[in-house]
Amino acid sequence: MRNFTTVTDVVDLNALIKEALDLKKNPYAHKTLGVNKTLGLIFLNPSLRTRLSTQKAALNLGMNVMVMNMDKEGWALETEDGIVMNQNTVEHIKEAAAVMGQYCDIVGVRSFPKLIDRDDDYSGDFFKKFIKYSGVPIVSLESSKLHPLQSFADVLTIEETKKVARPKVVLTWAPHIKSLPQAVPNSFAEWMNAYDVDFVITHPKGYDLAKEFSGKAKIEYNQTKALEGADYIYVKNWSSYEDYGKVLSMDSNWMMTNEKLKNTNNGKVMHCLPVRRGIELADEILDGPNSLVVQEAGNRLWSAQAVLKKILESNF
Repeated sequence: MRNFTTVTDVVDLNALIKEALDLKKNPYAHKTLGVNKTLGLIFLNPSLRTRLSTQKAALNLGMNVMVMNMDKEGWALETEDGIVMNQNTVEHIKEAAAVMGQYCDIVGVRSFPKLIDRDDDYSGDFFKKFIKYSGVPIVSLESSKLHPLQSFADVLTIEETKKVARPKVVLTWAPHIKSLPQAVPNSFAEWMNAYDVDFVITHPKGYDLAKEFSGKAKIEYNQTKALEGADYIYVKNWSSYEDYGKVLSMDSNWMMTNEKLKNTNNGKVMHCLPVRRGIELADEILDGPNSLVVQEAGNRLWSAQAVLKKILESNF
């Protein structure tokens, strides 16, 4: 593995799952693998789980870690080619990424979409340029359209808790107070399609995800019907892909509650966090026995450590 930006960068998903769960049992088994190697973590947007889990994962492998909150501590980056930089941007990505590659052996980057121009957000241009100009392996800490480390942790959570060989997994839209990107649901759908589950996506009409990510999932606009017999319910808000970035509904009836869980197979509830209590998920679920959100967040460490281990083994 050279870069990690999507599930398609993974050669053998089952082997990587096993690697991560083995690391969870023995975190320091490879504590010298990354000695004298440096991981740079570049955040253009805030982070809690991604920053702490990836930093800890690198430390478990013996790596040095440098963290930069680019939105607060760095220059405004220009990404367009051939542009005269006479506006607000101060440094071009060509130089910035290249310099990071001089200081770091691996670079993790987190960026969010602007939710204005779908073609621009979905082009992947920002990460392609980081890969091109840095000259070192790049790990996505979330992009404008995908969040692979989160989705890998989601897979680990299902793998270690499932009671049947092929569980039913439902990704359900939830209300929110503002417009959110499709990165987490896109990525979750992409990974579920690569994993062996019965996968259903449910949401109000107008919230269909890009077909390249929803793939072979069954789409159901009736949440009650979608939840029937579900083993896992993944709750997440996202804005419209078709009417890009728009909030088409704030229907509070889509919030997940214990009453809705009665229609499931004692379904376990997942969410990437942070979560808006009383809007996306009821307190009774988050504080109850069906919630996996903390275990899921804990698995962010092992997803990151498995990916970093694989990159270190493959490139150094």
